[in-house]
Amino acid sequence: MIAIEAAALRKTYAGLFRRDGQEALAGLDLTVPRGAAFGLLGPNGAGKTTFIKTLLGVVRPTSGVVRVLGGAPEDRAVRARIGYLPERLHLPHAWTPVAFLASVARLKRLPVTEAALLRDLDRVGLGDSAKRRIGGFSKGMKQRLGLAAALLGAPDLLVLDEPTDGIDPLGRAEIRRILTEERARGATLFLNSHLLSETERVCDSVGILAGGRLVREGALEALCGSPTRYRVRFAPGFDPAALLPLGLVARDAEGAFTCDAPSPEELNALLDSARARGALLIELARDMRDLEDVLAEALGAPTPTAGASP
Repeated sequence: MIAIEAAALRKTYAGLFRRDGQEALAGLDLTVPRGAAFGLLGPNGAGKTTFIKTLLGVVRPTSGVVRVLGGAPEDRAVRARIGYLPERLHLPHAWTPVAFLASVARLKRLPVTEAALLRDLDRVGLGDSAKRRIGGFSKGMKQRLGLAAALLGAPDLLVLDEPTDGIDPLGRAEIRRILTEERARGATLFLNSHLLSETERVCDSVGILAGGRLVREGALEALCGSPTRYRVRFAPGFDPAALLPLGLVARDAEGAFTCDAPSPEELNALLDSARARGALLIELARDMRDLEDVLAEALGAPTPTAGASP
């Protein structure tokens, strides 16, 4: 089952003074399966906003195909199954959160009660502010209200543009919890965010957009890690030099090393040899690069994190 499918998708905005116009999407191909948590990354002007608008039926592509939840984005039945949180959220300052959600529910033709709306607000941390005027809200509170609106009706697809923008670290953790719950019930998550650490925590796959094209795409583990490279850390009290002949490469002063082991048998043999030299293993994990490094590599920029694994 596919939630989002784009094939040879192009969008050119006609210019007043340029005959060729501006190409925002240049043959984009992308498939997001249902139930996935997908993050779209890329620099400003890469075409991310245009692509989101095509998913919502706001922008029609110049050529190519885009399908959402098995139908056309312009189909009202498809739109009703999408929850959307825009990056720039404009809210009526004189309204209360309850009145705003009631208005959104009417637009979506959802039969909801005030009690249900109050529960929705409590879920995003706005239960105590349900009857306050939105004009007095902080940016983070407005973002929470926008998320509550996107969640109305338990949509099959959540398109979230910078969902944790302006929210404090504890609030981000709450939103991650909510998104985990949404995914557990079967919703597909499509995130666009400049907060790479949040993308890493929420998404299991990402795509990197540049110049209207997808230049890198795949599972986070595949993009950021290596199937044969591991990070190992040992307790203090051993001679690090004794481990170097084993192929362990010192990484930092806290007993961390990296190593290559093509198979579980070779990994265990290496660890047995290290223990025989007095090293006590306290941590073993896949050696993962930061998503920031992967993004910089895909865009041809200098790697921002010194000492990252190749």
